[in-house]
Amino acid sequence: MHIPASRITINDIARLSGVSKKTISRVINQSPLVSEETRTKVEAIIAETGFVPNAQARALARGRNPLIALVHDGSDRGILEAVERGMLRGMEGSEFSLVLRPVQGDPLTRLRSFIDQHRPTGIVLLPPLSESEDLAQLCDETETRCVRLGRVRGEHGLACDDRSAMSGLVAWLIRLGHRRIGLISGPETSLTAQQRELGYLDAMADHDLDRGPALIAAGDNSFESGMEAGRLLLEVSPRPTAIIACNDEMAAGVLQTAQLSGLMVPDAISVVGFDDTPLATKIWPAMTSMRIPWAAMAQEAVSRIRAPAIDAVDAPELKADLVIRNSVLPLEDQAGAS
Repeated sequence: MHIPASRITINDIARLSGVSKKTISRVINQSPLVSEETRTKVEAIIAETGFVPNAQARALARGRNPLIALVHDGSDRGILEAVERGMLRGMEGSEFSLVLRPVQGDPLTRLRSFIDQHRPTGIVLLPPLSESEDLAQLCDETETRCVRLGRVRGEHGLACDDRSAMSGLVAWLIRLGHRRIGLISGPETSLTAQQRELGYLDAMADHDLDRGPALIAAGDNSFESGMEAGRLLLEVSPRPTAIIACNDEMAAGVLQTAQLSGLMVPDAISVVGFDDTPLATKIWPAMTSMRIPWAAMAQEAVSRIRAPAIDAVDAPELKADLVIRNSVLPLEDQAGAS
């Protein structure tokens, strides 16, 4: 039976396409989690039926403004830039606008005030704020669609498998001949940092290598903590031949400490970061880093918010990729290793 274009719903498009409403929403919102074949089929049916989703009308009908806020604490500019880029990509062709909202001091009070004043359709929480159950509960209480990037204990999380990514990174260094591998961990309260440290321990145990406390130094994700933790690891005897930091900021701190100590990277010691933020290519030598797909996760987060009727909380975790640059050498090519 022919359905007038003005009366066609997402349910009709799903039925005609033979896929779920969730998949239709992802196609409409340009999610990277849809295959090209499915995207082509759904877009053809949308064009044939004349279906026109109106995100702004949906938002206003719910007493919301067509705004999606990226809420952060300003602690990692590299990840913030990647997430902002991904969110803007996810908003292309829509009525939604991006709002950057830093919250410091009392995040709960500040976020509540922002939601009350601006009535956004959705909130994307960046680590470490995304790990706060209080902020997530506030979004639920105010019926504000929320997606939490990074590892979380509650609902609405969207994360990469950091544990497997770190384990794979350590295994790669081991294949290059490194056996003494140091780690600079992140904040002990961070679930993401915990997963990365567990991945390190997994790989070192799998290869029956020393993973004692002398090879693990604590950091807080800052450049300064990377410098201090790097200093501690460089004083260990025998010295590690490679050091991994749980983010690029700390890895850059290690690199500087090594060079101030007269140890050239990678000739005397290899250094690896995590996240692959722009910082990795702005220092010398350019830093090998495990790329976490923050931009792709952010684009998917927007897709979920743009389709508020869809509970898209079961998307597969996105894959991390190792980006090899100039800060690592095989052990056999590394001079002065202890």
